[in-house]
Amino acid sequence: MANAARVLEPEVNRDLFNQWFDERMAQKEAEHVPSMIIIATKGTLDMAYPPFILASTAAALGWDVSVFFTFYGLSLLRKDLDLEISPLGNPAMPMKMPVGPEWLKSINMNIPNIIMANVPGFEKMASGMMKKTMRDKGVATIEELRSMCLEADVKLVACQMTVDLFSMDQSEFIPEIQDWIGAASFLPTAQKADVSLFI
Repeated sequence: MANAARVLEPEVNRDLFNQWFDERMAQKEAEHVPSMIIIATKGTLDMAYPPFILASTAAALGWDVSVFFTFYGLSLLRKDLDLEISPLGNPAMPMKMPVGPEWLKSINMNIPNIIMANVPGFEKMASGMMKKTMRDKGVATIEELRSMCLEADVKLVACQMTVDLFSMDQSEFIPEIQDWIGAASFLPTAQKADVSLFI
């Protein structure tokens, strides 16, 4: 019997160790705050939505979120936003009429690039249609989404290299920008993030 007890003892120790380890890992996981970084590179109306929607949603879930705005994405941090869409070269974007009878509003108008490129004011018209559709559907504006991000403590970071490259002035941008840094300063944050997105 003594031999049997000695044989079972390592098994009991292993079970206790596994239980202790599982409890510590569960505690560590419960204490971990997920983090996400987004690199925003586009400045059109349609491409402004993904970084702000993803950032505000993750922050609402309790995540630690940073968004690095670089190149044309930096325009999303301007005080005065006048964003437009660019349907040219965007074959996935159907043009739907926001006005008129239901049968007309339900038609996907796939307009050839040659028309979009050669009709003066086409981008303004398409942008106006998109903005009206968003208003009619109750979609938040970019300004509203940006404010939601700020209220949720999303860190908005501007690319200093882009500012220098395009001879911009920091006074053109919202004062809530947390930092003006280059890629080398932002990469350590990205390295530690649980989720990294390039938009």
